[in-house]
Amino acid sequence: VDLGLVYTVQTRDDVVDVEMTLTTPACPAGPEILRNAVAALEKVEGVSKANVKLVMSPPWSADRMSDEARDELGMF
Repeated sequence: VDLGLVYTVQTRDDVVDVEMTLTTPACPAGPEILRNAVAALEKVEGVSKANVKLVMSPPWSADRMSDEARDELGMF
């Protein structure tokens, strides 16, 4: 979230729908990031199912990062 990868989160009863992106379409960690997002969401109390959709529009940019993430990564 601090990196600006999560675009939308919607809930329907006990189901969570998330649209997120990656820093690049060819990110080698992409499949693992998506699996980890689903696993983390489904551990949240009251969530029985998480649907994480990968989107590439709008493209990610460093402008989407939180100030805290920029500071931690040394980006000014």
